Amino acid sequence: MTVIDYEAAATSVPVMCMQCEEACCLKVCPVEALSRDEKGAVVTNPDKCIVCKMCVSACPLGNMSFSPVTKKVFKCDNCGGEPKCVKFCPSGAIQFIDPTETLDRKKAVAESFKDVYGQEGAQ
Repeated sequence: MTVIDYEAAATSVPVMCMQCEEACCLKVCPVEALSRDEKGAVVTNPDKCIVCKMCVSACPLGNMSFSPVTKKVFKCDNCGGEPKCVKFCPSGAIQFIDPTETLDRKKAVAESFKDVYGQEGAQ
């Protein structure tokens, strides 16, 4: 098995927070060092954080991390609403969209299934 030392290779791999509606990291923080900003993104407050790493353990997607260099917990903060990973993704595979647009698309797909399969199939 090949192990890549990302720091030595000067390679960065974006780990994007999914901004869960029911954010486990936010729920387990004993000192409320995690909160939602005005745009709804889960953000960290390093001044409140006691580095218990409960949020790191709680995130089912592995998007909370601990830096042994800074001795702090950190996560994607969407770069304040202008995610750089989106801007620099060469293939356009990473997108930053309004979650309400996603809901509209899901509803449209659900409606098309109703049309195809009839009312019984949509239940």
